[in-house]
Amino acid sequence: MAKVERHKWVFRARFRRNAFGWKSQPAIKRIKEAVSEIKKVARKDKVLAAEGAVLFLEKLSPAIEQVDGSSGSIGTAVNNAIRALVPIIAEAQAEDQIPYIEQLADHWGELCASPELASRWADELIGITRMALSPDKKLRGHFHGSTACLSALFAAGRHADLLDVLETESFWPYKRWAVKALAAQGKGAEAIRLAEDSRSPWASDHDIDQLCEEILLSSGLVDEAYQRYGLAANRAGTYLAWFRAVAKKYPHKRPAEILEDLVATTPGDEGKWFAAAKSAKLFDEAIALARRTPCSPQTLTRAARDFEEKNPVFAVEAGLTALHWLVEGYGYEITGLDVHGAYSHTMKAAENAGCADETRRRIRQLVSRESFGERFVTKILGRQLGLS
Repeated sequence: MAKVERHKWVFRARFRRNAFGWKSQPAIKRIKEAVSEIKKVARKDKVLAAEGAVLFLEKLSPAIEQVDGSSGSIGTAVNNAIRALVPIIAEAQAEDQIPYIEQLADHWGELCASPELASRWADELIGITRMALSPDKKLRGHFHGSTACLSALFAAGRHADLLDVLETESFWPYKRWAVKALAAQGKGAEAIRLAEDSRSPWASDHDIDQLCEEILLSSGLVDEAYQRYGLAANRAGTYLAWFRAVAKKYPHKRPAEILEDLVATTPGDEGKWFAAAKSAKLFDEAIALARRTPCSPQTLTRAARDFEEKNPVFAVEAGLTALHWLVEGYGYEITGLDVHGAYSHTMKAAENAGCADETRRRIRQLVSRESFGERFVTKILGRQLGLS
């Protein structure tokens, strides 16, 4: 009898326990590659792709145990992967044990592929879940299937049962399902009140904001959603990503208005919004923000380089602002190349804008005031500017 050859998943060898150390970028790259590999297989064999998705999710958690999650980027990558793979598993209608990664339990109802199957799973789990979430301390305890049960009840449309199970529950990761159930019953205002009343040091404000925003948006209350939750709910790993997330979700809002509102939420960090303003072609606003509080000189220099021909006036101001913060001693691991880069791109832009002499005068004046540390910028540019 011929031996059936198993499919060889490329990602399998890459996701060993503690495979990635503490750096997040290698892990994020491999996660994206694995998802792409599974999606490619799904186009030809949905069941095999579902098996690969489950295998990947089982191996993912041990592989990234040591990855630094302080920036939030690895968490975002994992969540995106889960969201991408859930439909693949669901489409194959795979019935399996509760997966290793607890986050997948949030999507258990979707994985059931139909309300009927979700209801059957809910019946299997609801008894133990009721005990685990009981207000009676003698009965209450941890059950790894509780979230899966709540997810299945929601997917089955059993909102009354869901609210009954959670009647006395205060732990937000469970209580959020009561909020979802109320919203699904058309009780949006009551759902939002419950979510707001659930805020505590042990509840995720970001998750509450996202859920409330989703309820308002689904009710067509777009302006209220933006005013109450739109900014906080879409916070991302970088200020640029944050701006883009809000702008994408609220396309009727002017970019300048969104930028102004976001800047107001982070007093003292105005300079960090430079890249967001630049991406929205709000060039005057970008320079004004970069001048208010420290902005990465390297970021400003890249802007001067990228725009030295297509918008040389903006490029000149970006380059001058880069030199300003270099003179003030700001920047991470600054080298002589950074200083030369800021100067050369500023001058190229100035030549294109027809203001080379005036720009050189402004640079000389700026550098001549340097007093920080060992006057590093003056040492690098002093001879070119006639200051040494």
